[in-house]
Amino acid sequence: MPSGPHSDISSFLAVAQDRSFTKAAARLGMTPSALSHAVRNLEERLGLRLLNRTTRNVAPTEAGARLIQSVGPLFEQIDIELDNLGDLRERPGGKVRITCNDYVIETIFRPKLQRFLDQYPEIEVEFSIDYGFTDIIEDSFDAGVRLGDAVSKDMIAMRIGPDFRFLVVGAPSYFDRHPRPETPHDLTRLPCINLRSMTAGSFFPWAFEKDGKEINVRVEGQLAFNSVLPILKSAIEGAGLAYLPEDLAAPHLTSGALITVLEDWCPYGPGYHLYYPNSRLAARSFSAFREAMRFRG
Repeated sequence: MPSGPHSDISSFLAVAQDRSFTKAAARLGMTPSALSHAVRNLEERLGLRLLNRTTRNVAPTEAGARLIQSVGPLFEQIDIELDNLGDLRERPGGKVRITCNDYVIETIFRPKLQRFLDQYPEIEVEFSIDYGFTDIIEDSFDAGVRLGDAVSKDMIAMRIGPDFRFLVVGAPSYFDRHPRPETPHDLTRLPCINLRSMTAGSFFPWAFEKDGKEINVRVEGQLAFNSVLPILKSAIEGAGLAYLPEDLAAPHLTSGALITVLEDWCPYGPGYHLYYPNSRLAARSFSAFREAMRFRG
C-alpha cells in the first residue's frame, strides 16, 4: 500500500496504468474506496481533474496524461532503484514481463527457460502473447521481441535468435485441388490462411524479395488466426497455404506433410531480437534474463 508524501501520485499512476480502480487497488493491497479517496485528494490539491470515470472504464484526462508523462518515468526509476537493492542479496529476484508471440516462446525461450528458472529461483517470468506491436513502456513490460529490422530506433535491440526466413507451405492434399503459385501475385487467387495482428487489427502481409525486388502480398481465405501454431496445423490438414517460419515448418517438410512453394522468393532476414528502453539502469532480474537469452551462435 502506498504511503508517504507522494502516495497520492503513486495511487493515481496505478489507476491510470490499470485503467481500473478495482484492479489497481488489488495490486496495491488497498480497498477501491481508499484508492479513490487518494486520487481525489490529489485532484483537489492540484485543482484539476486527472481521470475521467464512467461505470465501465477509467481514462486519464489531458492533465492526467501530462502528469503521467512527466512524473511516471521518475517513479519507474525509483522502482528500478529499489529492485537494484537486490544487489545486497546473493541472487536477484522480482518479476520480468515480456511480450512476444508463442512461436518465440516455444522455439527461442523455452529451451533456455527452465535452466534460467532453476538458476534464479526468486525471479518470476511472465509472458504475454501478442503478434502486434505492443508499446512496452505504456503497458509496463520489461521488453518485447521483434524481428531485427522492425525494432524502433529509440530502443536497444539484442539478438536472441539466428537469421531465418518465412516459407509458403501447403499440404499435398491442398495441391491436389489447387495449382502451385509461380509468383507471389498468384497467391491472391488461392485460398490462404491469414495471421491477424490484434494490436493493428489487420492481417499481416506476406513479404517476398527476389533480385532486389520486394513484394508485399495481402492474401485471402476462409481461415485466420492470431497465432502461427494453429495455422501450422490447419495447413497440414489442407485448409490453405500458410506463411510460416522455416524452422517451424521444417519437420513437416521432411516428413512430406507439407510442401514448400516460391522458395526462391523467400530470402533470409534478421532474426528475433529482444528490445527494451534505452534506460541507464535495469533491474537485476531483467539483466539476468537478458543475458541468459542472448544468442551466442
